[in-house]
Amino acid sequence: MTVLLTWLINALALLIIRYIVPSIQIKDFGTALIVTIVLGLINLIIRPLLILCTLPLTVFTLGMFILVINALCFWLCAMLLKGFEVSGFLSAFYGSILYSVISYLLSGLILSHRFTIDRWY
Repeated sequence: MTVLLTWLINALALLIIRYIVPSIQIKDFGTALIVTIVLGLINLIIRPLLILCTLPLTVFTLGMFILVINALCFWLCAMLLKGFEVSGFLSAFYGSILYSVISYLLSGLILSHRFTIDRWY
C-alpha cells in the first residue's frame, strides 16, 4: 500500500511542478503516473551507471554533480515520453530539484501522518 501511495505522491509532485516551472509541461494525471514509473526505472537502471562513470567528477565537486545527473535523468524521461515536455537543461535541472523537494515534503506530510495514526490503533 505504501508503494502505491508513494507513486501517487510522486505523480502529484509532477503536477505541482508544472505550475511552478512553466517550461515543464505534463498533459494530465495519467501521463504523470506514467512519467513517475519511467523516471523510477531510469533512476533504477541508468542513474547508477552515470554515477559510477562520473565518480571522479562527483568526488571533485563534493557530490554536487549528482544534481546534474538527476537533471539528465529527468530530461531523458521527457525525451522518451509523449505528453511530458521539458524545454531545456535548466528546466530539467530546476524541475528535478523541485520534484525531489516536493516529493519529500508531500511524503513527509502524508506518510508520516498515516504511520502515526496506524501506530495508535
